[in-house]
Amino acid sequence: MTMTISENTPMTSRSSNRLARLTTDLWLVLALVMLTAIVGSIKPQLLEGGSLAALLKTFSIMVTMVLGLTWVIAAGKIDVSFMQIAALSNMICAATVGYGWGWAIVAALSVGLLAGLVNGWLVAVMRLPALIVTISMAGICASAASALGKGTVIRIADPGPISWLLNTLLWDAVPFVFVPVLLVAALAWYVQERLTLGRYIYAMAQNEAAVRAVGVPVTRLTILLFGLSGLSASMAGVMLAASLSSGQPMIGGPYLINGLTVVLLGGMMVRVGKPNILGTLTATMFIGVLFSGAALLGLPDYQRQIIQGLLLVLGLAVATIAARHHRSRRQEH
Repeated sequence: MTMTISENTPMTSRSSNRLARLTTDLWLVLALVMLTAIVGSIKPQLLEGGSLAALLKTFSIMVTMVLGLTWVIAAGKIDVSFMQIAALSNMICAATVGYGWGWAIVAALSVGLLAGLVNGWLVAVMRLPALIVTISMAGICASAASALGKGTVIRIADPGPISWLLNTLLWDAVPFVFVPVLLVAALAWYVQERLTLGRYIYAMAQNEAAVRAVGVPVTRLTILLFGLSGLSASMAGVMLAASLSSGQPMIGGPYLINGLTVVLLGGMMVRVGKPNILGTLTATMFIGVLFSGAALLGLPDYQRQIIQGLLLVLGLAVATIAARHHRSRRQEH
């Protein structure tokens, strides 16, 4: 009997460790399931087709906007211009849609990509602080968006093919756009978690000088990451133009806190303290269910903003503590 216990104890310990690690890595998924179950039991409308379709459409736009931002923050940088790049692309799309949706999409995405590349060049080549650079770019894009519409909304008569993607439902509950967005997110996850590029991104946040010393083209990689952030934000701007049938110059403001919250909150799972694609997806859905549930329960907007602010502070605190932990471990070795 004693031998059996002693032989099984290491196996039991390993199983317990795996379960503890799984719980730590995927706690936000469990929280999402519990939140959905609780709110759904109180307000069954949350799980009805119309509510699910609205939730998943908002999810698809938000994920598109912050996919590139996730990689920028994972690399130890910051980009607070993404929401105004989306707003400028939104206005450019609305202003040029008269030439056809194809040209409008190309124009909007080109401007977003250019803005991101300029951010990356100023940060990587000119060695300017990313926060200052992207705050300046946000101001430029916001001003340009307002100038395009002279401070007013630009109406779109024909919402085009993007509207079909957003409003066509699968199984009466899932917008078609949800499928390609998940496929792009899956590709981004594979690149970040399985390819060498992803390891470089994580390593840059821990010790950029060491990464540069081993021959990694850090300058080009930084420019690429900011370029992708601008491109993904501009794609979200195009989706918003089709969804709202208009270009709205002030549309970017609310997305700053939303975007930073989902990326930093998502960084609290899978790779604690390191923003990652799976975490961003889960956090975006969590925030969506939380806000939809709060609206159904009749909570005022300021209470929802307080909750979101607390989640943002929590995500930032975990990221900061994790970064200090990594630095202390490097010093020990």
